[in-house]
Amino acid sequence: MTTIKLHNTRTRKKEVFTPIDPDNVRMYVCGPTVYDRAHIGNARPVVVFDTLFRLLRHVYGPDHVTYVRNFTDVDDKINARAAESGREIGEITAQTTQWYLDDMAALGALEPTHMPRATAYIDAMIAMIEDLIAKGHAYAADGHVLFSVESYKDYGALSGRSVDDMIAGARVEVAPYKRNPMDFVLWKPSSDDLPGWDSPWGRGRPGWHIECSAMSYELLGASFDIHGGGNDLMFPHHENEIAQSCCAHPEGHFANYWLHNEMLQVEGKKMSKSLGNFFTVRDLLDGHDDMPPVPGEVIRFVFLSTHYGKPMDWTAKKAAEAEATLRKWRKLVDGVEPGIVSEAVLNALADDLNTAGAIAELHRMERMISRQKTAQNQPVDIHAGLLQNFLASAQLLGLLTEGLGEWAAEPDVDLSGLAGKLAGVRAAAMESKDFSEVDRMKAALLEAGVEVRMSKAGVELLPGPGFDAAKLEGL
Repeated sequence: MTTIKLHNTRTRKKEVFTPIDPDNVRMYVCGPTVYDRAHIGNARPVVVFDTLFRLLRHVYGPDHVTYVRNFTDVDDKINARAAESGREIGEITAQTTQWYLDDMAALGALEPTHMPRATAYIDAMIAMIEDLIAKGHAYAADGHVLFSVESYKDYGALSGRSVDDMIAGARVEVAPYKRNPMDFVLWKPSSDDLPGWDSPWGRGRPGWHIECSAMSYELLGASFDIHGGGNDLMFPHHENEIAQSCCAHPEGHFANYWLHNEMLQVEGKKMSKSLGNFFTVRDLLDGHDDMPPVPGEVIRFVFLSTHYGKPMDWTAKKAAEAEATLRKWRKLVDGVEPGIVSEAVLNALADDLNTAGAIAELHRMERMISRQKTAQNQPVDIHAGLLQNFLASAQLLGLLTEGLGEWAAEPDVDLSGLAGKLAGVRAAAMESKDFSEVDRMKAALLEAGVEVRMSKAGVELLPGPGFDAAKLEGL
């Protein structure tokens, strides 16, 4: 069996992944708060952990991996959106949840095994809070229930901070009912105009952190294998999850491996509305600000081209290069059935999800296929087998799958006449040594979005990214 190694945030080193139960490998990833469209930064962990999900399914079997990603559908941001828009909270969360599912599906993300909504687990949260109070790890005050950070001696181990450091560096809520500034809310009171549930502490709603602890326990147990999310969640969210869960269920150890992806930038700058470089996944998919639509598969490719543990820079240049590559690859595998995943691609993914290395291997395989395609006396089955394995390897990364390929369908256009004309111009230039007309014609073709391939075998023209037939009229 393939050995998987993952960088464990908690131990700060790469470790061999050993599941608690190989017949039920379990992973929890923090999902979205559903009040608006997901921006492209929100999409990075989805693609990262979808790729890990695919790898685990490949190694342990599809029926032996349980992946949970939640929806936070009770939150102050949702309440604020309802107040400012005048819409019902349930209407907002239902719509934005479906938006999220549609947008992530467009990026080739598989649906997790379970997608729990926080509001369906309120009873489990109340029971967990009662247990924490009974064990001396939480206390009720002024209609609130707070977790006592001092009651958990390992608080701060994940992020590597002491409680004193966290108090000094964090913007903590100052409240008279807190025993310690770092104590965090497990339950808070709700006014009549806000969502609320009856509890031993009065009508109220859960704090954010307790939601994930309760849902992961209900669906995965007191101990499970992997917990993931963006590194912006490491503190305080993941730190608080660990404290609550380990205190409520000391018989378990919560998650064995913690994985955090780095943040995303746009054109070398932090994404920000004030800088005008903030956009949602849907903005890219549909096109925005006079920019053409970006296919979901292209977005996925760009994301996977950078290791999850490194900051990722989204650029228009990377998107264009990814689109050109995927068009070429899709044409290459047209009509091909997937074969066996390349050992080199699998080993790259198994080495701490080295997606950039896996894509580099796919490029190497594609070059080999192209060489074999033009080689003389090459057995047909060698070429076909490599093609099938290339396709299977790409699909392990969620690329070149059937559901994502509609965007790459070539326009129904015959470019053979122009190819013949360019071949004639090129032949004449070889005699005269004046290539100015070749260059002029090639530039015009590229401007029209035509991919120009010239070799000893002849000239081939293919509709490429941004193909515009109207620009060919001058030729």
